[in-house]
Amino acid sequence: MTEDRLAALEIRLARIEDELAITRLMASYGPLVDAGDASAVAALWAVDGQYDVEGWQMRSRADVDAMVRSEAHQHLINGGCSHFLGPAHIRIDGDEAIAVCESLLVRHRDGAFSVRRAGANQVRLRRSVADRTRWEIVHRTTRALTGSTEARDLLVGASEAARP
Repeated sequence: MTEDRLAALEIRLARIEDELAITRLMASYGPLVDAGDASAVAALWAVDGQYDVEGWQMRSRADVDAMVRSEAHQHLINGGCSHFLGPAHIRIDGDEAIAVCESLLVRHRDGAFSVRRAGANQVRLRRSVADRTRWEIVHRTTRALTGSTEARDLLVGASEAARP
């Protein structure tokens, strides 16, 4: 194997490892938030990371932790629910990345499950300075898929993320 081929393989492997790390991060949100593990959910965000969901602005890891511990969220998970994030389209550019996916909030009530919300999500991430194999959320924006231009615009990032 030539040095050039080996270097190219190392670059490809690093990219695959980054995509896998981001995929795992995105996939962990639902189970963690539904379990009510506030510390673990908050740890997905950068210390100064933001979460903007329908005008509710969380501006730090501590704010995300407080959201999971909130009475409203605890009521939701104690009644039975699932925050499901679909597969993300991911685009990595050095130490920054963007992931775009759709999400569903499924709620249990009266012995049945129903979709209570469908959302568009655009997540900006960066590689952790402390742990170069770890990615963290810098900013997540979620909008309900009600036909609004704002929600659809978040999904445009999927076509951009799908490009090599």
